[in-house]
Amino acid sequence: MNRSWVRLAAVVGLLALGAAGALGDQVKLNVALGKPFLMAGQKQTVFLKVGLTGFPLAGEEQRTPVNVAIVLDRSGSMSGEKIAKAKEAALMAIEKLGPRDIVSVVAYNHLVEVLLPATKATDKGAIRDAISRLRADGNTALFAGVSKGADELRKFLDKKRANRIILLSDGLANVGPSSPAELGELGASLIKESISVTTIGYGTDYNEDLMTQLARRSDGNHAFVKEPADLARILKCEFGDVLAVVAQEVIVRVQCADGIRPLRFLGREGDIAGQIGTVTLNQLLSEQEKYLLLEVEVPAGQANAVRDVATVSITYLNMQTKTTDKLTSALAVRFTEDPKAVEKAENREVMVTAVEQVANDANKLATTLRDQGKVEDAKKVLLDNVAFLKNNADKYQSERLRKQQEFNNDNAQNLEGAKWGGSRKLMREAQSQLDSQRSY
Repeated sequence: MNRSWVRLAAVVGLLALGAAGALGDQVKLNVALGKPFLMAGQKQTVFLKVGLTGFPLAGEEQRTPVNVAIVLDRSGSMSGEKIAKAKEAALMAIEKLGPRDIVSVVAYNHLVEVLLPATKATDKGAIRDAISRLRADGNTALFAGVSKGADELRKFLDKKRANRIILLSDGLANVGPSSPAELGELGASLIKESISVTTIGYGTDYNEDLMTQLARRSDGNHAFVKEPADLARILKCEFGDVLAVVAQEVIVRVQCADGIRPLRFLGREGDIAGQIGTVTLNQLLSEQEKYLLLEVEVPAGQANAVRDVATVSITYLNMQTKTTDKLTSALAVRFTEDPKAVEKAENREVMVTAVEQVANDANKLATTLRDQGKVEDAKKVLLDNVAFLKNNADKYQSERLRKQQEFNNDNAQNLEGAKWGGSRKLMREAQSQLDSQRSY
């Protein structure tokens, strides 16, 4: 079938705002609709996916230098194997850093101490000595620990570096600001400085709502480490991410065509003002895709008519060329009276991604209902989600959806008793990782 009438991944216009921009690698932009064909004569909604994939790095000299603060909980609950494994994992992680990188180490209990002020990662011995001085005792001033980590980053804060706080905690914040809302606001303020916070919850006693809010609002990642032995793997992955940043200050702008109404972003926080939807991402990694999904409402159209849906524009700071680059693309739909044509033209990847995010929202609702004591209501939401995921897993032959189906079914069986605490942490971790599109 000739589909030249629709600009699905359209001709992408590239404008490098700087003479050097055209000489370097570029982020790959892929825009698509879940249903490029729509049934004629009826108003309906469609999912629009904007995918951004970072370019490959040729070698160490091309990677972005980093400015990373390791913020470690050393309250009394971290004593024994926990603090030993934390020190061991941190020591392994810093071996990845090079002489162009900046590192600082902050430890906190009821007080905050800078074990290693922000410095170039040239003297690995000094860094190792700082981490080795960790001892566990006292309460948990988590807010102050993260704030001090941010202070250390600010000493070398630079748009040409990847700026990241990596927070490890096993307990509840009980000194200073301690609510999820307060830590979420801290994350939201840090992202304005191009600082992301990755949170690692250690064991089963930390506040997962607080940790996921801090990560989400700062465009960071979140992981739940149940067993101390898993910590080294998580930190290794996180340092791998921060050392692979190829773009920063990524702004995605979706300009809906006349008559097309943007409804909601799925999985990411974004602003919708009139016909324009905007999402900001802090960082994009080499050869990894980040995406956003926007659900839009399309008015009824006549059979065989073509209608513009949206123009997508992306601007970002290219960390290789140090220029601001711009990408644009456009999409349109065609109306038909043939339901088979609609089904045949469906974009499987977009639809699977949309199902994942819709199901993730339902999983969040189930968590909220369970928190309110509405166990049976929560279970019903999860089991309805299982049926929804199964239907779509069968339709699209998707292993991703089958795994999500199994996860929701497990969640439904673990809403009560001793299992609920661990199950809730796993649910929050999965929700956060689907939102950030990063799993460990």
